[in-house]
Amino acid sequence: MANETLSMADLDRIIEMAWEDRTSFEAIELQFGLKEKEVIALMRKNMKQSSFKMWRKRTNGRTTKHASLRNIVTTRFKSKLQKTISHNKISKR
Repeated sequence: MANETLSMADLDRIIEMAWEDRTSFEAIELQFGLKEKEVIALMRKNMKQSSFKMWRKRTNGRTTKHASLRNIVTTRFKSKLQKTISHNKISKR
């Protein structure tokens, strides 16, 4: 398993990415070389049992966590406020 060589910053980033709904396991594998089973083991080892169970319940069956199950719409997130942002200021509504 590759997580013995991970820095604390990498470990924190992997956990953060695993919690994000729109970040797929494939994206984590591409960036850090960890397969889904390795991410699950890493999460189990580095989280409280109750937090791990909550995370697994949340990710189980979620199509956005697997690139092959995603539809084209979920490939990129676009904020609803994006149209109203100009020159780093949110315009009046």
